[in-house]
Amino acid sequence: MPRISKSASLIPASAIRMLTPFADKAKADGVKVYHLNIGAPDIKSPASALRALADYKFDHLPYSNSAGTLELRMSLVEKYYSKVGIDVCTDDIIVTTAGSEALSFFFHAACDPGDEVLAMEPYYCNYNTLARMNGVSIRAVHTDIRDGFALPSSEEIEKHITPATKAILICNPSNPTGTLYTKAEILAIGDICRRHDLFLVSDEAYREFCYTEEPYFSVMQIPGMENNAILVDSASKRYNLCGARIGCLVSKNKEFMALVMKFAQARLCPPVLGQVAAVGAIGTDDSYFEAVRKEYIARRDFTIDSLNGIPGVYSPKPMGAFYTVAELPVDDAAVFCKWLLTDFRLDGETVMLTPAEPFYSTPMQGRNQVRVAYVLEIPALRRAMHILEKALELFNKVQL
Repeated sequence: MPRISKSASLIPASAIRMLTPFADKAKADGVKVYHLNIGAPDIKSPASALRALADYKFDHLPYSNSAGTLELRMSLVEKYYSKVGIDVCTDDIIVTTAGSEALSFFFHAACDPGDEVLAMEPYYCNYNTLARMNGVSIRAVHTDIRDGFALPSSEEIEKHITPATKAILICNPSNPTGTLYTKAEILAIGDICRRHDLFLVSDEAYREFCYTEEPYFSVMQIPGMENNAILVDSASKRYNLCGARIGCLVSKNKEFMALVMKFAQARLCPPVLGQVAAVGAIGTDDSYFEAVRKEYIARRDFTIDSLNGIPGVYSPKPMGAFYTVAELPVDDAAVFCKWLLTDFRLDGETVMLTPAEPFYSTPMQGRNQVRVAYVLEIPALRRAMHILEKALELFNKVQL
């Protein structure tokens, strides 16, 4: 048998999807599964995005420019980024196959094998996969659930910088914790990157979902960071167009963007129909986001109150995105999450959660934690929280 790649065998399976076969089996057996494991909201996509697809007339489907259609990049500049206070031009934007490809392009164009990128843990677990695909390591800066996953001091962050460090990678607001960094915190991280000559990469896919009254502050707004700041963006969550697979990489660093373009050309172009939908979505009225934000605040408040009302469960209150990390009264959350799908039923129903340990790099951290995505309507969340409470009661009896 031909030998497979050793490096590929070291890449971890997705923590978010690794339990899917067990969920599929449960559903095939007639079990209703409440999906709190994945950021796939039940919020409707903007009508303008769906209308743009319906109105798109073609007798064949051509390639677009490798950087994305000019129409989409102009729409981003004129109708979106200018509106949120980010000053860029079309040459500063390369449209990608969702935010994941944007991150992969960053690792390709900015890093060499053996380089390190700092990230606050817990962090989105697929960062590990994308980094390892390019021979790069994620070096964790630990944050603690009991502190609400607050950003460590600049001194603590700088202790983790080594000669191999190439960048600091943040997700703001955070997947998986929902932590939202303030303007002062973003400026502090920017100052570290400027003094150590590092890239600052910011995944801002959840920018619209912030639950404070303080205006959002992007890394692209930090003065004097034109060559350091890199923005990873996505239409997936903002407009609930996850299947469109449209994101972008934004930077004023012309040398870096020229290198990214080589990789963009190698994959030819991002999805054309996804770009059509994104153009339509960018014109979405503010009332859409106001309604969605109000709904997520209600879901968050219900979920956090419910979780903290279950004996032995603790979750801080997230200030952005639609995730939270919860500590459970179990020794191994991965075992519990699998047991929910394979063994536990309450009136023919169960819940799917994501074990949080793969969101950490530090060994044994997050072992008793799960990520919860509050992406369902409150009646469904109410039922899911009830099922979770009953499951924990039985699981701990079974374990004894």
